[in-house]
Amino acid sequence: MKSIKIEKLVKRFGDVAAVDGISLAVEEGEIFGLLGPNGAGKTTTIRMLATMTLPTAGRALVCGTDVTEDPDKVRRHIGIVFQDPALDDQLTGRENLDFHARMYGMPRKEREDRIKEVLELVELSDRKDDLVEKYSGGMKRRLEIARGMMHRPKVLFLDEPTLGLDAQTRRVIWEHIRKLNREYKITIILTTHYMEEADSLCNRVAIVDHGRILASGTTDKLKESLGGDVITLRVDNSAKMASLARKVKGVRKVKVRDGTVSVTMPNAGRNIPNILKCAEKSKIEVESVDIHKPTLEDVFIHFTGKSIREREASATDRFRERAKRMRR
Repeated sequence: MKSIKIEKLVKRFGDVAAVDGISLAVEEGEIFGLLGPNGAGKTTTIRMLATMTLPTAGRALVCGTDVTEDPDKVRRHIGIVFQDPALDDQLTGRENLDFHARMYGMPRKEREDRIKEVLELVELSDRKDDLVEKYSGGMKRRLEIARGMMHRPKVLFLDEPTLGLDAQTRRVIWEHIRKLNREYKITIILTTHYMEEADSLCNRVAIVDHGRILASGTTDKLKESLGGDVITLRVDNSAKMASLARKVKGVRKVKVRDGTVSVTMPNAGRNIPNILKCAEKSKIEVESVDIHKPTLEDVFIHFTGKSIREREASATDRFRERAKRMRR
């Protein structure tokens, strides 16, 4: 059974399509990642699946139930960890979980047993009676995951679960997410703009930009789709270098970005002398050369033309420009 099935889902805010006709299916027990920059439509998609906002058009099923026809039933099947903190700092960890369980109408004995279970799961049993204001950022995130698991959901939505955390704490959270999926067979839908996070955790990912899914599949298949290793050359004439590289035997893709030329081809280490000879003959100065196996960053650039950082910077600029116009 499909845990999630989306067909041509749309969400508009005035003239802006935050989600623009996406379709996808997520298998039961899968960790599925929505990968893209801020403003790509990831959170809006999650909010529709979690019945927090109504779709403008299209259809979405969660555990076989339409999110618009029976939202109460959908909510019984799902847990969610929001991008922004949603804990009460003036309550203890145990009290936060108890309050959440009462909202779901759980009997006292079941609440107590479940609180003990989820605190052990996220390794916070020894801090259950401390006020949450004394927790570190990573501990708060783990408590939010525990809270999302209190009512035994079949699907758990994690919206940027490691945003703002340091690298070491991020990896701790990753291990807890894997543990949830492994021990409870729970389906996890994860939004992130961290390439390494998506690569490490997800069975499959969908690359999202401007409210559309540009590509989806396993991370390995997406990397393989680029067709070989990636050679990145920083040169003094990127347009001319790109033109020459396209004529080299075995080259499959060429991209120009920020004064660099990215060339995708099999057996790059053996074939790179041919590219460098072309540069030398045309008197193109090569400042640096890098060869690596394709990464998700390369995949994202291939489908969007820009890195996630550049996409986020562009989105920020557009937001500031709209704000300026509104103030005039």
